[in-house]
Amino acid sequence: MISLDAASRQYWLTRFLILRWLGFIYAVAFLCAARQIVPLIGEHGLLPVGTYLEAVEHHARSRSGAFAMMPSLFWFGHSDAALLTWAWIGFALAVVVMCGFANSLIMTALWAIYMSFIHVGQEWYGYGWETQLLETGFLAIFLCPLLDPRPFPRHPPAVLVIWMYRWLGFRIMLGAGLIKIRGDECWRDLTCLSFHYLTQPIPNPLSRALHEMPLWFHKFGVLWNHFVELIVPWFAFGPRTARHLAGALMVSFQFILIASGNLSFLNWLTVVPFLACFDDSLLARFIPGVVGRGGCPQPSARRGGDTAPYLRWFRWIDARDSAPPPGTAATATVFCLALLVAFLSLDPVANLFSTRQAMNRSFDPLHLVNTYGAFGSVGRERREIVFEGTRDTVLTDRTEWREYDFPAKPGDPRRAPRIVAPYQPRLDWSIWFAAMATPEHYPWTVHFVWKLLHNDPGTLSLLATNPFPDDPPRYIRARYYRYEFAPPDERRRTYWKRTELGLWLPPLSAEDPALRQFLVAHRWLPPDPAR
Repeated sequence: MISLDAASRQYWLTRFLILRWLGFIYAVAFLCAARQIVPLIGEHGLLPVGTYLEAVEHHARSRSGAFAMMPSLFWFGHSDAALLTWAWIGFALAVVVMCGFANSLIMTALWAIYMSFIHVGQEWYGYGWETQLLETGFLAIFLCPLLDPRPFPRHPPAVLVIWMYRWLGFRIMLGAGLIKIRGDECWRDLTCLSFHYLTQPIPNPLSRALHEMPLWFHKFGVLWNHFVELIVPWFAFGPRTARHLAGALMVSFQFILIASGNLSFLNWLTVVPFLACFDDSLLARFIPGVVGRGGCPQPSARRGGDTAPYLRWFRWIDARDSAPPPGTAATATVFCLALLVAFLSLDPVANLFSTRQAMNRSFDPLHLVNTYGAFGSVGRERREIVFEGTRDTVLTDRTEWREYDFPAKPGDPRRAPRIVAPYQPRLDWSIWFAAMATPEHYPWTVHFVWKLLHNDPGTLSLLATNPFPDDPPRYIRARYYRYEFAPPDERRRTYWKRTELGLWLPPLSAEDPALRQFLVAHRWLPPDPAR
């Protein structure tokens, strides 16, 4: 039997867990693309990919220069069919990995396909977890064999790759902690969580209860956040017990964040590098039917010694000490990877300790080593844009306006938030950002209005409701509200209370020549041939 000390230097189970978890994240990410990518960046999407690629190529002065600056499979074809095909291929491969089968070729394909989407995703893919998924996925290419896809391949994982995952987790946590300390004053006076649960992008069913907790609870939460993000990551490089404890604290912290909001797949993804803090001496204890005696995993005597369902696990654990080490080529490849990561880490580390720290930034076109951060500032008020339409041809004080409802973002005051993460409704997220600015900063919102004026099926597929199922509206407007949590009231059953702040967009109609001119100028409509 393998000893506890020997198991602490092996990472067979760690690799198994990392790859399965990463497969799940990839599956969610590609599912988001398959269901949303065409109405967002398709030929008739809100931000058409063809127009974007032409602009990039013009800026780079050549197709090859544009590809070098922004590598993507969609340089070779970006039709709606191509977008959907690659999204579903990525989803299928991710499910294969999630089911336990992975090799370097599969992981490379997942990484390359998702990078292709990020580079053409524009507004909708500008989030830190997109590049974090690329960096996490790139390391996974070197965690498994080149060809052998079995859950338990012949060779053990490279310990250097495990250390590189710890280095990734360290940068994620420390970057998030430092950007908070340097950013908003409320992180320093421990009051940020008094606002966060209300103002976060998409609240969930627990957000109101957490928001209403006493001030001491919020201050303790901020102190715990600082402890986990600024102190705990250093122990990821420590001895076994300290490393296990650090990993447990950082993983549990991510699940607390998952429970408190709908932050896409960010926190689910951030779990992955912290799994590298665990080794087989810990993880083997959680295998069903296997118990430790004298530091050695052994079959359980449960059910009168009936361990048939777990015999494969047990035989594998017993035999792993005799597994051959990786070959010379594999070892050299991992060593070169370590040198590359060390070199590419120079800029992220410089940014990490800079007084002008940037949040979520890439320093190379492949997004191999990046810098991360989250919630460097926290809003004090929640402001929402509510889009409304009417069929009236003449607008008066008596005009009947009907609201468009979104899948996740607050709208109808009577509707309670839902759990949508790790899935990300990308339009909802982008409108949360737009509510902090004006239409001039987010011109795609005007194109969105044009789509609603024509009952565009793709755009409507991104919404929860269409108040005009038979005929499109004559006018669309956007009103601006301040949202607050309403106190629980069983009779009124109201979750939000809102105060109107004015118009965010004035009423617009499809016949408005200024609207058409605006869309033509942005190349979202062809020029009028009559002009």
